[in-house]
Amino acid sequence: MSTLMRRYLQFYIDGAWVDPVTAKTLDVTNPATASVAGVISVGSAVDVDRAVQAASRAFGSWSRITREQRLAVLDRIIEQFSKRVPELGDAIMEEMGAPKWLAHGTQAAIGVNHFKTARKILETYKFEEDRGTSRVIQEPIGVCGFITPWNWPIHQICAKVAPALATGCTVVLKPSEIAPFSAVIFAEIMHAAGVPAGVFNLVQGEGPVVGLALAEHPLVDMVSITGSTRAGIQVAQAAAKTVKRVHQELGGKSPNIILEDADLKAAVTGGINGIMMNSGQSCRAPTRMLVPNKLMDEVCAIAKEVAESWNPGDPQTDSRMGPVISGAQWSKIQRLIESGLREGATLVTGGTGKPEGLEQGHYVKPTVFRDVKNSMEIAREEIFGPVLSIIGYDTEEEAVAIANDTDYGLGGYVHSKNIDHARAIAAQIRAGYISLNNAGLDLNVPFGGYKQSGNGREFGDQAFGEFLEYKSLLGFSPAA
Repeated sequence: MSTLMRRYLQFYIDGAWVDPVTAKTLDVTNPATASVAGVISVGSAVDVDRAVQAASRAFGSWSRITREQRLAVLDRIIEQFSKRVPELGDAIMEEMGAPKWLAHGTQAAIGVNHFKTARKILETYKFEEDRGTSRVIQEPIGVCGFITPWNWPIHQICAKVAPALATGCTVVLKPSEIAPFSAVIFAEIMHAAGVPAGVFNLVQGEGPVVGLALAEHPLVDMVSITGSTRAGIQVAQAAAKTVKRVHQELGGKSPNIILEDADLKAAVTGGINGIMMNSGQSCRAPTRMLVPNKLMDEVCAIAKEVAESWNPGDPQTDSRMGPVISGAQWSKIQRLIESGLREGATLVTGGTGKPEGLEQGHYVKPTVFRDVKNSMEIAREEIFGPVLSIIGYDTEEEAVAIANDTDYGLGGYVHSKNIDHARAIAAQIRAGYISLNNAGLDLNVPFGGYKQSGNGREFGDQAFGEFLEYKSLLGFSPAA
């Protein structure tokens, strides 16, 4: 990995790297060292307008090319992306502190899989269907504004861009200004792949400026945001002025119901791993573990051992867990751990302060609470850190009620040795993406949430639908 500070001072607009209209810049901090790792230019509403105008001009031709031509473009993107996975991994290690194994093996690698999935779906996707004498056509919605987060930076970019391009839309991307390096490499990939000018555009900047300008712009036909519920509401309010489609993938406080007949060690281990693997910074992390009260002591013994195996440390070493993204996020997590202690939860392991020997970066101790009530702040608020709340229940009906007693509905988890038992409980959870017995991520099925976890779906063929409009042609096949 280069030790030179990164300087990304141009935006990618209309097929070229261009200077922003103002000279405002922003330092980007490496969370592992709390030192400056690079600098980016910060865009304005004028930069957004330039990008949107380019995307609007490109839409006419891009939306009308053949399926085969779009498949060829996706093939070139996949080829170029595959070459640069190591660079993307290094960038993600720097910008958001993911440890080496995660940054390279999952964070960077998953991006190309979104394009491979979109390509496979595009091969056979039915954009037209006859119903009696009418024909129903699905057409690309138009210019899409994407606002993506810092916690899974390239994964979230590709989850949006791949289906958008596959369906014939054009794109203006605003990545997180906190973790912007990988987005620049992604734009270089798009350029090297020969994506036509204006089809993909990148403007760096802050949410209240660049994100707001995208949401409000009259030529943006759809805006998609992955982020906090608060940010999602602000984007929806801004987008309402021009009645555009809004897609939101927002927060979560996912329940993990461990049933009495579960494989206890596998269930608890999987639950802990799901929280700790990205320093707790995943929207679908199983942060509320619901266990039978009679098994509480046994569960907590396993949880303690597994949590303490997640050694925080320098992302460039063999540490399992890196820092959290920023000093502000670290302080929020500390406040919530203190809240858990104050409200009467029992600390199993971890707690406040930084792990020994890691005073420089934004490191958090892997933390587990037991005796948590679902009314406590640590059970209600999305902490976005390596903090687990273990909640006891006496009956399965009570477990389901606790699981659904949340403002969120993104993920859910159920564990039972009897798959029919697990399925029956999962059917009662009000959430959009539910894992049974530690089943892993599946890019072929829809991902998204109920309630304040958002609207719409990513992944699979349902993601295509987010970027398409229906047109009905009556009398297309006149009756004889």
